[in-house]
Amino acid sequence: MAAAQKLASSSDVDEKKRKRMQSNRESARRSRAMKQKQLEDLSNEQSALQKENNQFPEKIRVIEEPFTELEYSNNELRALMMELKSRINSLDMVLQHLGQGMGYGVQIPKTTDPLMQPWLPPFATAYNPDI
Repeated sequence: MAAAQKLASSSDVDEKKRKRMQSNRESARRSRAMKQKQLEDLSNEQSALQKENNQFPEKIRVIEEPFTELEYSNNELRALMMELKSRINSLDMVLQHLGQGMGYGVQIPKTTDPLMQPWLPPFATAYNPDI
């Protein structure tokens, strides 16, 4: 009878071992499937981020282009303003010399540049006798 019990307990152990091995296989299969899904998700995310990253230089160019054009325009206007100021100063000097040479006391008013005083309202010099 001891042999029969030993045989029954041995088959129980074998059955438990077989079930444990089967459970371990299923767990390993689920683990591999989950890792594969994570890898696919990360790969898809990488592709999406790479695509988005490749679009940034074009977006930057589109945003910077108007500012670059404005900067060029501003530089041209500044150069023109300096040239015109120089012409006005030259004309003022010519008028002074002509006035002195003819004996007239010509008083040339000092020209004010509203662009050089942006804190003043437009045409403030016309209404302000102190300037």
